[in-house]
Amino acid sequence: MSYNWEQSDWPKFTFQEGKSGKLLPDFLMKSGQLSGVISGLSDGNQTELLLEMMVVEAIKTSEIEGEFLSRPDVMSSIKKNLGIHEEQPLLVKDQRAKGIAKLMIKVRSEFAQNLTEEMLFNWHELLMEGNRYVQAGQWRADSAAMQVVSGTIGKEIVHFQAPPSSRVPAEMAAFISWFNETAPSNPKAINNPLIRSAITHLYFESIHPFEDGNGRVGRALAEKALHQGLGHTTLISLSSTIEAKKNEYYNALKNGQSSNEISAWLDYFADTVCHAQQSAEQLINFTLQKVKFFNRYKEVLNERQVKVINRMLAEGPAGFEGGMTAKKYMAITKASKATATRDMQGLVELGAFLPQGGGRSVSYELVISR
Repeated sequence: MSYNWEQSDWPKFTFQEGKSGKLLPDFLMKSGQLSGVISGLSDGNQTELLLEMMVVEAIKTSEIEGEFLSRPDVMSSIKKNLGIHEEQPLLVKDQRAKGIAKLMIKVRSEFAQNLTEEMLFNWHELLMEGNRYVQAGQWRADSAAMQVVSGTIGKEIVHFQAPPSSRVPAEMAAFISWFNETAPSNPKAINNPLIRSAITHLYFESIHPFEDGNGRVGRALAEKALHQGLGHTTLISLSSTIEAKKNEYYNALKNGQSSNEISAWLDYFADTVCHAQQSAEQLINFTLQKVKFFNRYKEVLNERQVKVINRMLAEGPAGFEGGMTAKKYMAITKASKATATRDMQGLVELGAFLPQGGGRSVSYELVISR
């Protein structure tokens, strides 16, 4: 099999605009609408949305690579780096959570800046915090082939083989030049952000310049390209959408890396971005519903009830798995069974809880919208 970088036309990508053109007007319209809704929220709710989206992106971009981070660790690290005060700050021991938190903030704060080698090295150093086995902040230099593989030992399947390490410095110099030259307002600008973001990710992943962390850096670059194309940061988590259909992502990437005619890859990526935007829209609507919920009940809820409801809401639009039970309520609040039962019955009478099932198996769903 011949890979894209081995072909004579590398890296001159050709394509039909396809879905990227058809979906662009709706993507731009929704981006404007979401920005308007967000600007109308209080500073506190805007911060909450930003935190939630960065936490989701940090966790999911790591999960794609087989790393599972603690949500409280990631949340606490992001808050610390944003200068948000916590009454009971968590001692974060996982260096990976600290690193990915810093990267999420940098991607947003530096989105308008030109891409540089130093920026990429800094991103990589953040990602590799606590990793003693990877040479961070430099291009890979191993003479062994850099391969993307799956399967058990002895039965490995090679999905892709990147250019040899000796070619990486020149390839990355060309990539960085391409990225900056195609940014908005430049002579070679690619004005469709869906297309530029898709090519950015595919181009970078095909070079695979680092010893580890290429997927996470590549997805961060794709988001940087989207932010630049819109002219502002947007609440979007590509990784949560990709992780939900990870095999589809790897198949599309594999096919995209087999040729420099990349129409099918652009179609896949445009769909992915738009689905991620829909998820962001759901999160924003969920946040608005939370605000209305607490405005409705804030005067009548006790401290235990507020604590439980906040824990349920922390799961986001997907909801609290399995509903709330007396056992869970007791674990969260340290209350007695009688107190837990009384509190939950009070929430049912208020219309905030809806019972599911009956008897010992009864659970309660939160009624957040009306």
